[in-house]
Amino acid sequence: MGGIHSGKAPKPMSQPLRVIFAGTPDFAAESLAALLASSHRVVAVYTQPDRPAGRGRKLTPSPVKALAQEHGLPVYQPASLKTPEAQAELAALEADIMVVVAYGLILPKAVLDTPRLGCINVHASLLPRWRGAAPIQRAIEAGDAESGVTIMQMDEGLDTGAMLRIARTPITAATTGGTLHDALAAQGGRAMVETLDALAGDGLAATPQPEDGVTYAAKLSKAEAELDFREDAEALAARIRAFNPWPVAWCALGDDRLRLLMAEAQPTPGDEGAEPGTLLPHDDDALRIACGERGDRVLRVTRAQLPGGKPLDVRELLKARAERFAPGSRLGRPNQETSA
Repeated sequence: MGGIHSGKAPKPMSQPLRVIFAGTPDFAAESLAALLASSHRVVAVYTQPDRPAGRGRKLTPSPVKALAQEHGLPVYQPASLKTPEAQAELAALEADIMVVVAYGLILPKAVLDTPRLGCINVHASLLPRWRGAAPIQRAIEAGDAESGVTIMQMDEGLDTGAMLRIARTPITAATTGGTLHDALAAQGGRAMVETLDALAGDGLAATPQPEDGVTYAAKLSKAEAELDFREDAEALAARIRAFNPWPVAWCALGDDRLRLLMAEAQPTPGDEGAEPGTLLPHDDDALRIACGERGDRVLRVTRAQLPGGKPLDVRELLKARAERFAPGSRLGRPNQETSA
């Protein structure tokens, strides 16, 4: 008999599951696509209500809704799942399981308990590290060596449910928030389908999350994106990569904002005593910026964007606008307060 239990290796799937899928952004659409390519049956899709988008503020469906409509699936967009009406509507679908991926609505206990096998979630971190809203970016920002996805049985807590499957992926010096998002979106879809296959077969063991190692991934804000060059080069480089493509790290360049897209810490120290934010003699392919409390560390920025321009490798940026980056000039605002 399938389901979630303490068994070991699952047998081949015995019968496809009836699945409700709940998700909203591109990350979730990857999981829906993987589910649609599987043998399981999607009986309904839940997603956030259409939102205004673009210059015209036209009501726009979520990526999940757009994909669901392409496949002729019934779509539900309740403002809340806390009402008796919404819960009765969901129960009438008689689903075996509900798959939740970046949905955006709280699932009350009545909903969690409705499907025969409950609700599972695709979370973009190696739980219990980085519970919460922005696990992808926070893992890069913190300098983690790896990230991944956790498929968990949902409970009423914030990403606290027992773990059904974990898949890992490395974080390298070339990893950005965007590239890790895409990698984990694809990985999450695969891991989710593998989990459903196991649940439909001999079942799958659920492992409680460890009590040690819990961290929380706070929601990203634009206020975090301004860089303070008194910070260490490693921390600045990690934030720049984490915040690409949003909210995008930046610093003042005169009266303009210079958007910084890719960077690394120079392995060797710079000359002690440079004012943090000072442009040092640049390399052919990188701006070199003094940073750290004593200005003795060096941040190498390899990709950036000027206002009104397109993102460029610094090699191309220097060919076009070298006068904006004269060695000895300073980036950042005067008397900038230390970032929190």
